[in-house]
Amino acid sequence: MTRELIDQKERKMLETIAVILIVLWLLGLVTSYTMGGLIHGLLVIAIVVILIRVIQGRRI
Repeated sequence: MTRELIDQKERKMLETIAVILIVLWLLGLVTSYTMGGLIHGLLVIAIVVILIRVIQGRRI
C-alpha cells in the first residue's frame, strides 16, 4: 500500500474515534443526573436505526 492510502485510513480511523468520544461525552452530559436519560437516548437511537433500515429496504 502507498503511504497516502495508509494516511487516509489513519485519518478516517482517528475521525471515527473522535466522533465516538464526542457522542459518549454528550451522552455523559445528558445522563449526568439520572440513568433514565441514557436509556431514553438508547431507545431513540434504536428507533432511528430501525427506521433507517426499513426505509432502505433492509431486513430488521
